Amino acid sequence: MTYEFLWTDKCFLTLLVLSILVILSSLRKQHVRRSFSIILHRPIAVSAGIILLFFIAIGVLDSIHLMPKKHQAETTSTVLDNILAPIDQITEKTYSAPLALRQFVSETTLINGMVKQFYPSLIYTAKIKTEKERKRVIINSLLYALQCSTFLIFLSGFVLVVVRFSLRLKLCTLTPTSLSTLITLGILSFFVVFGYDLSRTFHVLGTGQIGQDIFYFTIKSIRTGLVIGFLTTLFMLPLALFLGIVAGYFGGVADDVIQYLYTTLSSIPGVLLITASVLSLQIYIANHPGQFATLAQSADARLLALCFILGVTSWTNLCRLLRAETLKLREIDFVLAARALGSNWFTIIRKHLLPNVMHIVVITLVLDFSFLVMAEALLSYVGAGVSPMTISWGNMINSARLELARNPVIWWPMFAAFLFMFLLVLAINLFADAVRDAFDPHQSHVS
Repeated sequence: MTYEFLWTDKCFLTLLVLSILVILSSLRKQHVRRSFSIILHRPIAVSAGIILLFFIAIGVLDSIHLMPKKHQAETTSTVLDNILAPIDQITEKTYSAPLALRQFVSETTLINGMVKQFYPSLIYTAKIKTEKERKRVIINSLLYALQCSTFLIFLSGFVLVVVRFSLRLKLCTLTPTSLSTLITLGILSFFVVFGYDLSRTFHVLGTGQIGQDIFYFTIKSIRTGLVIGFLTTLFMLPLALFLGIVAGYFGGVADDVIQYLYTTLSSIPGVLLITASVLSLQIYIANHPGQFATLAQSADARLLALCFILGVTSWTNLCRLLRAETLKLREIDFVLAARALGSNWFTIIRKHLLPNVMHIVVITLVLDFSFLVMAEALLSYVGAGVSPMTISWGNMINSARLELARNPVIWWPMFAAFLFMFLLVLAINLFADAVRDAFDPHQSHVS
């Protein structure tokens, strides 16, 4: 096996590594350690952080591609694919309900000269013949998940006792944060083990129109959501920070030029601008097939370009907010004092202005992250989103929207996509809210 990294994999993993290094480097400062301590003492923030780390871990596993050495032309798989196998390799004919033994859509056959209607058995669940066996397998998986989650809770509690003993703290005191951590780890491990164990035997969330496993597609879509959220932020943040603070600090001609720039860009409807850019990119990819050797590379190029386009077209709101905040901060005493003492403009921006606008950056980026995850679904609806070859929540919602008009309703593809999208966005919002409160210089506990 050899490792292969697409462009989005490199950007995503590099961004994570740089983020970890920046956090570790910043922990050398006392006020940063105090702010992180405030975050770790908020139960909701800790629970949201654990869930967010779980999503990021899935994204990392899905960003490491494996390629057989002797078969370079074969489609590459990821570490996550190998963990979830074989649900990605076995497909049914069409729809099947979650945990079902038979197909959701009936078929007709000719038996003894008579046309009869029946529901075919699924290929993946062929070993289970009766409803009694199905219930037994589900109960066994449930008990196994309870055992694993209970063991993890006791193991985490033991580690917590050891840590408190080493720090010479009270061993019998269970803080709200510790309780929240244990409960979150227990619930998360229960659903992970329960879902994974059931996926060895059933289609946990049913199958789609062409028989694909919805559970597999939903898990694989996590990476796409994270890539769109984080990489778009990577492209958007430097532009918004630099132009917003420069416009507010210097004023004059620089302020006028930057205002004209983001006002003009904001006047163009965002969906139309993004759609036109993506369609132009599609034409470029179609006319230059030699630059993209495989379908995976062309789909990855389209995903990366979509992140870049979303970043370039969505920086104006943050830039406007930063300009307004900088206009206020530049007249405050500590900035005037730094200027009077001879500090250059770069030092003033880096040491005095930038730390005092980061709470606005955090709030705006979190709101934009939620918007970007939903924007991918909207763009897929109009045909300007990620490639159809890319597994994403947007493509799942787009392919399942017409099935809501069926009778009976095919609800599980839409439900699965919205459930995981909701969990990711909720975890990020709750955690970022705690980060904003901890690092906001206007809060009394930080000052």
